[in-house]
Formats: sequence, C-alpha cells, structure tokens
Amino acid sequence: MLTDITLGQYFPGTSFLHRLDPRVKIIAVMIFIVAIFLANSLESYGIVTAFVALNFAISRLPVRFIFKSLKPLWVIIIFTMAVHVFATPGEVLWQYSVLHITKEGLYQGALMTARLVFLIVFSSLLTYTTSPIVLTDGIEHLLNPFKRIGVPAHELAMMMTIALRFIPTLLEETDRIMKAQTARGANFTSGSLIQRGKSMIPLLVPLFVSAFRRADDLATAMEARCYRGGEGRTRMNELSCTYRDAIAMAAVLIVTALLAAMRWL
Repeated sequence: MLTDITLGQYFPGTSFLHRLDPRVKIIAVMIFIVAIFLANSLESYGIVTAFVALNFAISRLPVRFIFKSLKPLWVIIIFTMAVHVFATPGEVLWQYSVLHITKEGLYQGALMTARLVFLIVFSSLLTYTTSPIVLTDGIEHLLNPFKRIGVPAHELAMMMTIALRFIPTLLEETDRIMKAQTARGANFTSGSLIQRGKSMIPLLVPLFVSAFRRADDLATAMEARCYRGGEGRTRMNELSCTYRDAIAMAAVLIVTALLAAMRWL
C-alpha cells in the first residue's frame, strides 16, 4: 500500500499540462481549490467533475493514477462520508439505537466526499505533470516578492521541493524495511495497540537511520557542487508564460466565476 502513494511523483510527458509554466499551475491549483468549496449543488458539482476529468484527459495520464492517488486516503474518505451520514439531522431513512441515517446526511456526505476526492485528484495533477526542479523554480518565483521582508525564498522553495521529492523515496524505503522485518518474523498487523506500537520500533529505527544518511549524502553532494544558496545563482532555462498559460488560467477563472455565480445568484 505504501508504494501506491503517488504524492511527490512526477510522470514525464509532453501534454498541454506538462508544458505549462509551473507558476501558473500552482496559482491555478490554489484558485480551483477555492472554487471547489463554492460548489454546493449537484449542477455545480457536475461542472467540477467535468473540469477535473477534462484536465486529467489533457494530461494523458493513465486512469489508474486517479485510484492510486485516492487509495492511501480511503480511510479519511470513508470517515468523512460516515460523519455526515450519521450526524446530519433530517428525514430518517434507517435507525438502530442511537445510530440513524438521514436523507440529508446521505446528500451532504456524498457532496463532501466528492469535494475531498476532487481536491486530492486535482492537487495530484500538479506533481504528476511538474518535475521537482521546475516546481522549485515556480515556488521560488512566487516567493520572490516576499524577499523584501526577509523571507528566504530560494531556501524555502528548495526545502519544500526536497521534502516533496523524498516522500516516494522514504515510502519505498519503509516498504522495503517492512518486508525485510516481516521475513524475519515481525508482525505489524496483529496484537493490541501497545504490541503494535512496540513492533514498529524495528521499523522506525532503520528508517530514521536511512533518512539521516540520505540527508547527509545530499548535503555533501550539494556542497561538492558549490551550492551556497540562491544568491547570485542563474538558470539555464528561464520561466516564461505563453499563450498556453493564458488559456489555462482563463479556463480556471471562468469555472471559478461560474461556480460563484451558481452559489450566490
């Protein structure tokens, strides 16, 4: 299951989304996240569904990536649905003791679950279609205006991207250690909560050792390449917006305006 977590993974391609400016993609994702929370009816959720499906089709990514991005969070998705189903007052459809399912609860639960799914899938498109290096450049450019108040834009962007980049690596390392410990007789799935916590020690210790070793190797490699922060650094490929970026941003703004109009008008 750990290897199914796709957060931070990049899948090379030449699609329309892959060629967009990273700054535009980051801003577009932030705007669309707000737009998703504007949806409050079946019609508006239909528009959100169509827009997310269209973007995934344009990215030319396999459909299985949608399920891979959702699989690690199925517990949160089910919990969100259950909270609304059992806690929303209204017309009772089924009741047993203190538990009851209402018509309004099913409706709200379905909408909130769909909202969570859209957030995960659309946010995953950002890392699916943007390489870590390009994503670093985009984040740094967006943070540059805050340098005037002392914000270390380059260093923050570098830390965020390194953290995002090493999520898949650490998950793969965790999966490898779990399999090795299981082959030696370790049991991570049975027993009481305390026993499960104790069984995690043989997993966490080598994982932390491996993480610190990777961090030390990365620091050594950066120093060997004379890395001294963002001051005076130049780029081989400068970021520039094109007509594709204008089209993408216009599409996001139109969908956002449409959802806002459907909510308030």
